[in-house]
Amino acid sequence: MIPSSYPSPEEIARLSARMFLEIEAVHFMGDEPFKLASGLPSPVYIDCRKLISFPRIRATLMDFLTVTVMRNAGFEAFDNVAGGETAGIPFSALVAERMGLPMTYVRKKPKGYGRNARIEGVMTEGERVLLVEDLTTDGGSKLSFVDAIRETGATCGHTAVIFYYGIFPETVKTLGDHGVELHYLCTWHDILAEAKAMGSFKPETLAQVEAFLNAPRDWQEANAF
Repeated sequence: MIPSSYPSPEEIARLSARMFLEIEAVHFMGDEPFKLASGLPSPVYIDCRKLISFPRIRATLMDFLTVTVMRNAGFEAFDNVAGGETAGIPFSALVAERMGLPMTYVRKKPKGYGRNARIEGVMTEGERVLLVEDLTTDGGSKLSFVDAIRETGATCGHTAVIFYYGIFPETVKTLGDHGVELHYLCTWHDILAEAKAMGSFKPETLAQVEAFLNAPRDWQEANAF
């Protein structure tokens, strides 16, 4: 069923953050920093893949993501929903089901045999494609997926993620310069606010996290691998 009436974006952000905290998908640094997909260090890490094992949370977040995209981009804005390999694949399937649209997925690189394809499923010239992923940090990894979609003759002007770091100011510009608009449910600032409200971590831990969120590049330079 296509969702049409849901809470405000602010309440969606708060509830999404709470769900991440409830299933312990939020991790703060111990002895060593985490390594992001970009190769940069981080004292914080969020495991969106864990969501697929919690049916009630999974369903609610996919409803939230679907209605967020339709509110922002339009109810008849897409012809196809594509997931990025691999984390985006289950979420794109769930969003496509809700939107009543075909689902495809995009490989990180050609598989090296058979058709040597990057697009799996049926994607045709002129289709308007929504790219779905689990999260984005600085937006860079999305560009390769977008380019692969556009090489088919389809268009891709929107990407939707469950979680957006929300601390690197260049992200929106990086995507925007590539003609892509970002849609998301919550950020690290929403996680921090809800963690404080729930008392999920010690105050000193939250203070350290807040310091990172306020100056992430400075922290990364000081803690580079």
